[in-house]
Amino acid sequence: MYELTKGANVGLATLSENVGSVMVSLEWTSSTGEGDADVSVLLLTADGKVRSDADFYFYNNPVAADGSVQLLGKSPSGSGNEDRISFDLTAVPDRIDRVVVAASRYDGAHFGELGDLRLTLSDASGEALVRFGIDEADSVSAFIFGELYRRGGEWKLRAVGQGYEAGLAGLATDFGVDIDDDAVAEEPQDDMARTVEAAAALEAPTVDGEPRMTLEAVPSPRRPEGDGGSMEPRARPRTAKKKVTLPKVAKKSLAENESWRQARLFPVSVLKSDRDRETRATSVLLSVMAQVPEFGRRLTAGFGAPAGRMETFAEVSLPYGDAPRRPDGVVRVERAGKLWTALVETKTNGNALRVEQVQAYMDIATRRGYEAVITLSNDVALEGSPLVDVRVDGRRKHKVALWHLSWAEVVHQAQMLIRHEGVGNSAHAWLLQELLHYLQHESSGCHGFQNMGSAWVPVRNGIDDETLCHGDARALEVVESWERLIRQVCLRLGGELGQKVLPVQRSKRGVDPRARRSQLADQLCLEGRLHAEVRIEGTPGLLAVIADLRTGRLRTCVEIPAPDQGYPLTWAKRLVRRLAEAPADLHIETLVEGEGGGPRGTLERLRPEPADMVPKDGARITGFRLSLFKGMGSSRGNAESGFIRSVDDAVHRFHATVVSRLEPPPPRRTPSPERMSRA
Repeated sequence: MYELTKGANVGLATLSENVGSVMVSLEWTSSTGEGDADVSVLLLTADGKVRSDADFYFYNNPVAADGSVQLLGKSPSGSGNEDRISFDLTAVPDRIDRVVVAASRYDGAHFGELGDLRLTLSDASGEALVRFGIDEADSVSAFIFGELYRRGGEWKLRAVGQGYEAGLAGLATDFGVDIDDDAVAEEPQDDMARTVEAAAALEAPTVDGEPRMTLEAVPSPRRPEGDGGSMEPRARPRTAKKKVTLPKVAKKSLAENESWRQARLFPVSVLKSDRDRETRATSVLLSVMAQVPEFGRRLTAGFGAPAGRMETFAEVSLPYGDAPRRPDGVVRVERAGKLWTALVETKTNGNALRVEQVQAYMDIATRRGYEAVITLSNDVALEGSPLVDVRVDGRRKHKVALWHLSWAEVVHQAQMLIRHEGVGNSAHAWLLQELLHYLQHESSGCHGFQNMGSAWVPVRNGIDDETLCHGDARALEVVESWERLIRQVCLRLGGELGQKVLPVQRSKRGVDPRARRSQLADQLCLEGRLHAEVRIEGTPGLLAVIADLRTGRLRTCVEIPAPDQGYPLTWAKRLVRRLAEAPADLHIETLVEGEGGGPRGTLERLRPEPADMVPKDGARITGFRLSLFKGMGSSRGNAESGFIRSVDDAVHRFHATVVSRLEPPPPRRTPSPERMSRA
């Protein structure tokens, strides 16, 4: 990998032949596991300014209409986060001279509090080409990591490393963006809001007898076509985050009685075998991807696909040796006369991917000049632990990328679009809703990760009778299954809330993921517990999940810091009031300085006497820990009595009844541009 120093640059074509589409990742670590930042992109002309506010891409405007820029969001990486941006450089308008890649922090936080800041650029096959490590970021709240720029018809990357004290709004203003953060964010009056208010609701009578939420068609923000200066006027961007929320009003059903079932576009009643499930699931998904551009682009952008006309195919026959092979599907995207092609291999109902099948498709893709092979199954891929280990012929010049999708990720992306972010029209919303109904039906076989593996029962027995030893490979298998489960829980909760929900991994940057899991396996042997932390956007602390295999109990808890001002008794009373609707068996512990613990008790006992939460010895309160306990399932699967179901239910119940009722962190505020100056 090519290492850049501050101010240095490198031509992308000298590093790879496959740089029409590239992926830029910004990474950082946090000693507390809670530090975070948001990425942004600005498209600049030769005069160093944006053509219009539409050339500013951030969390309120994450996707370019022409596909040149797409913010793909965060994923956990070590003890921090990796935020990815997909660029289709062939789609960047000719007038654009530079593409600035930056990130910002809020609430007085600065980049000096984060560690291991770096930018990494990968080509369309997923191979990392360039890395720029930043040693010192100082006390700035916005930071330019690097920029892509044209020279002689070639794209180059420059390592910038420049900070801004004025934050995101100040940075954007310097490049010609007209920020409007003084407007009232709670009642948006821009074009997007007016379109949402005018959207027509879809019929949604019942699903299996239960009322179903009515969906509306919510257009995604669109940039005007063309790259000239005659761009349509639009509302000025606000750096304060905004969210489009769909109304949850169900229309009255026209059914005569509850026994009538609504006709479905994708029926599941005829599915009898695993082959039926795989064939139908593949065809259903690929057809919706082709018909709903926002959805198809969202699933393929992270795999290096350009933005363009997409067509999908099922059960295609391709020559391979003596007998042809039939991948489950093919995705083709056309852009400027060029084709991007991916073969798709699908598994449902918990069936494992077969190495020989995937290897054959990798060989076919290499020989035919295809770009990728995508595997799709109930399993969840982990960093450093591939689901299938295939050989790559290093002698061949053409590289094929191997990517994996879980059914849980597909459901998550569909939920985010139709319930929280918006799609192009009512027909697209209806198609996505039908897809969701199909994928979530018990007969589809597309329920995501649902089996803790063959090692689950032996490990639990070994912990019970204290015979599980360090280095036991079965403990490592359980740790990997636990990590997959937590990732899936985050996807499901994030899809329901419309917020970022990410697992937190506390480890040093550069630590091999397999070595980290081996350490966790040793801890499991010693302590008999599985532990995970989840960060939910907009909540005051990390949600922890502890599965004690010795006692058979699950604990979900959150620690919230004590307020900076006020009196301890006031804090206690306010907390009890906020938890008025929380379960009576909620366990509350007062956290104090020093080694000794503070007062503790159940919410039922503390409600009439909040003063019991205040230490009698006057010890300084640092925060409060809220916990719920429940028995965990005994079986390894996702049945009603299974462990996976019990963890999923515990996290959702704790968030709904406890975390969602807590006081959110202070809102992110950005000073007005008039008070900002360049660092």
